[in-house]
Amino acid sequence: MNLIGNIIWLIFGGLFVAIEYFLSGLILCATIIGIPFGIQCFKIGIFTLMPFGREVREVPGETGCLSTLFNIIWIFLGGIWIALTHLIFGILLAITIIGLPFAKQHFKLMSLSFAPFGKDIY
Repeated sequence: MNLIGNIIWLIFGGLFVAIEYFLSGLILCATIIGIPFGIQCFKIGIFTLMPFGREVREVPGETGCLSTLFNIIWIFLGGIWIALTHLIFGILLAITIIGLPFAKQHFKLMSLSFAPFGKDIY
């Protein structure tokens, strides 16, 4: 079931969104200051390719003051807008019965894209 969900996800926009995350990651990695943020874009992009069957978890040992600071910077530099976009798409898809599994994936992406530092994908 996860394979079918991932294939449908890729066909109906998941691939396009992943490419956007990868391009953003490349642009951010072009500067030394943006490398940590670019790595998070790559992490979200890989998760966007196949979100079914995977989950986002907090990493208890790696949440320190640096990851908190980076999450705050991430939120102010665009993370809030990315998370709101996933929230809106999740709500729109949750209105229909067929879109419920895809809405759940957008809500998972929203939690990761709001504050990606200190989180891991399993």
